[in-house]
Amino acid sequence: MTEAIQTYLKTVKHLCPQADSNSLSFLESGLTITTLADKHFYIQANITQKNVGFVFSGLLRAFYIDDNGNEITIRFVKENDFATNYVSFISQKPSRYYFQCIEPCEIVNISYQHMQEAFSKFPALEKYGRLIAEEILKSQQQRIESFLFENAELRYLNFVKQHPDLHNRVSLSHLSTYLGIERPSLSRIRKKIAHQ
Repeated sequence: MTEAIQTYLKTVKHLCPQADSNSLSFLESGLTITTLADKHFYIQANITQKNVGFVFSGLLRAFYIDDNGNEITIRFVKENDFATNYVSFISQKPSRYYFQCIEPCEIVNISYQHMQEAFSKFPALEKYGRLIAEEILKSQQQRIESFLFENAELRYLNFVKQHPDLHNRVSLSHLSTYLGIERPSLSRIRKKIAHQ
């Protein structure tokens, strides 16, 4: 068993202590590893997502391309997080988003088919799936509310506070589209904060 798979199974056990050795062994039997270089894609838009990925190492960004051809970052996916367009994965319909590595990545994959089989055989794993879905929903809700209730400077400050390990790993261009701030405005905000 690789270190990546061990880490993933520990995460499952941590989130769902009821998962016993039989359920974890079954889950492990369907896991695969994907290793991707910087700039390679884990998920492509307009393709149905067949696997959900647990990021063991590296960093990805999820983005879409707007009507003007601009890449708009919607999410950063780091270690111990899941690279998934969950709606595409659960519904088995094409994704609207690209997930691209911005650092070399090692990702643990579980297929839709194997996950559904695990959920039907082991109630503890079904609970694990529900907990993951709740975390994804909570994260999406926080992102929506940041645009509704926070100004640009506060969105930046909260990003740095919530993701201190990311703010130096992502480009200013990617960060500005993620925060919904023009790049020159983000530079001014960063300069202002640096002088406070």
